[in-house]
Amino acid sequence: MMISPESYYEMNLKGKTAEQIMSAIRGLKNEIGHLKNVMEHPDYGSEPIMCPSESTRLWCTREYLERAKIALAEAGGVNNPSQSELKALEFDNNLSAISKIVFSIGGYFGGYETRTISLDGGDLQVSVQRSLSIEPEEPLAEFILPFDKDEFMDELSRLHIGEWRSSYNPERFGYVVLDGTQWELEIHYNNGVKPFKSHGSNSFPYNFNEFQELLGIDASISEDEADDDE
Repeated sequence: MMISPESYYEMNLKGKTAEQIMSAIRGLKNEIGHLKNVMEHPDYGSEPIMCPSESTRLWCTREYLERAKIALAEAGGVNNPSQSELKALEFDNNLSAISKIVFSIGGYFGGYETRTISLDGGDLQVSVQRSLSIEPEEPLAEFILPFDKDEFMDELSRLHIGEWRSSYNPERFGYVVLDGTQWELEIHYNNGVKPFKSHGSNSFPYNFNEFQELLGIDASISEDEADDDE
């Protein structure tokens, strides 16, 4: 059973020195990395997921980490973020400057779909283009998401996409998969910041399904198509 951030503080951090709190912070960061690796493994989900799930544990550990950072500051310590943390922080700081999101997913035999979400101005505009590898591209079609721009941005911020790797491949886990599903994400800005890019082949970030659902893609269909390719 998970506990609240304040309970975590009372049980693990209260009265500790800055050095001891820093040690706890390193442990929490390692746990976050471990949980991501578990959920990104190609076999994840092939067996029943225990309660609390890895996603629940990840969410709680993030909350503990934020509380630990506050405790560290109160104890006079300084948290020096890693390069990956600085990358994630930069992404979060530029959320309001996102002008366009372009996401493509598919495979050679099933074709590809590209969704473009335009965020300039007050409206949220989405276009969808589907193409088959052996046939001409279909024309762009408009797609309506069930929420407005502010709601979309709130949900996007909760996905911590700034933590995504630049490249995902199952070889990282010792797997070799041919064909299957390829995907690519580009996020463009209107403030001169270079685009955020991430892509993968038969390997995905831990919260990939949630991201697809945010874009109006039925993740269960994507999984079924991937299973058919195996």
